[in-house]
Amino acid sequence: MSKWPGKYVIGLTGNIATGKSVVRKMLEHLGAYGIDADALSHRAIAKGAPGYQPIVDTFGVWILGPDRQIDRARLGRLVFADPDALARLEAIVHPLVGQAIDIMVKRASQSVIVIEAIKLLEGDLRNVCDSIWVTHATRDLQLIRLTQKRQMPKSEAAQRIEAQQPQDQKTVVANVVIRNTGSFENTWKQVTQAWKNTVKDGDTGPVVVKPVAEGEFSVQRGRPKDSETIAGMITTLSKGRQKLTSSDVMAAFGEKAFMLLHLDSKPVGLAGWQVENLVARTTDFYLAPQAASEKALETLIGEVEQASHDLQVEASLIFLNPDLAEKESMWKKLGYERRTPDSLGVQAWQDAVRESQPENTVLFFKQLRQDRVLRPI
Repeated sequence: MSKWPGKYVIGLTGNIATGKSVVRKMLEHLGAYGIDADALSHRAIAKGAPGYQPIVDTFGVWILGPDRQIDRARLGRLVFADPDALARLEAIVHPLVGQAIDIMVKRASQSVIVIEAIKLLEGDLRNVCDSIWVTHATRDLQLIRLTQKRQMPKSEAAQRIEAQQPQDQKTVVANVVIRNTGSFENTWKQVTQAWKNTVKDGDTGPVVVKPVAEGEFSVQRGRPKDSETIAGMITTLSKGRQKLTSSDVMAAFGEKAFMLLHLDSKPVGLAGWQVENLVARTTDFYLAPQAASEKALETLIGEVEQASHDLQVEASLIFLNPDLAEKESMWKKLGYERRTPDSLGVQAWQDAVRESQPENTVLFFKQLRQDRVLRPI
């Protein structure tokens, strides 16, 4: 029984590049509230945040970049090569992350919580979980993911892998092991089956679409079974600039969710949307000509924002193609404004733009809540 009444807590862990975040996203598709403890640890050491000064005092000002933020890559090279330094870092950061998780779980409306943490089993987080899930991948696949997807030098990737305990030490204590070595479909099948077996009241049934009057817009959250429809819409509405297959969309479900806008039961728009580190990023946004209206925009964005509120999001970032960005007055009515990353002020928000903004798009921003987790002090 977890320490949070009414909550069923899944602790999700696994070594680096074994697909933890993909599995967390899948669990979110199934109705869980996801928390990325490692992303919270990055927030905890941002300039002005509670962990910043203790870390600078411990490791020295040489770990700071030109902007006086802690250079995480520089700090990482130090602590992953020195177990004592890593232990000192964790002694500062882990209590702060634990406090943030406690706040987020208590105010979550979802009954199932999934906490993703690479050091879940080594700390106190293990003791608050009802079930332990572990992702597993071969060492060769870990190297490929680190060098190709994260552009990490092979020597550094190997060092990161070797610095962690053997994967078998984690799988042996797991309630669920997800072998993330094949296709998205294969991993999805494992996750949905484990959800049915583990979360007794989990809802994996079909989405119920509420009836709407003729000529009214409605929004449905896309599921993997809608991948062919989503691929066709993006290919068509982007005028061929993005040519996707259903397999491409299935893979994308490992990172994002899709909101489908309907008019008289026909799909006329979509938003490809994800939440990381309490920041919503809408990276795909398309409207058919018959949906290019303020009402369509309000309906689709309203659903994205409602889902974002359910996930305790602090800020919404929308990346628009130049045509949609020209409708600036419509976006302004919805509370969005054209911004640059440097104007956002909060490092986590700026990082989200740099990580997510597609080429040739314009950033629109809206702050959704004032009470931020691990806010600067």
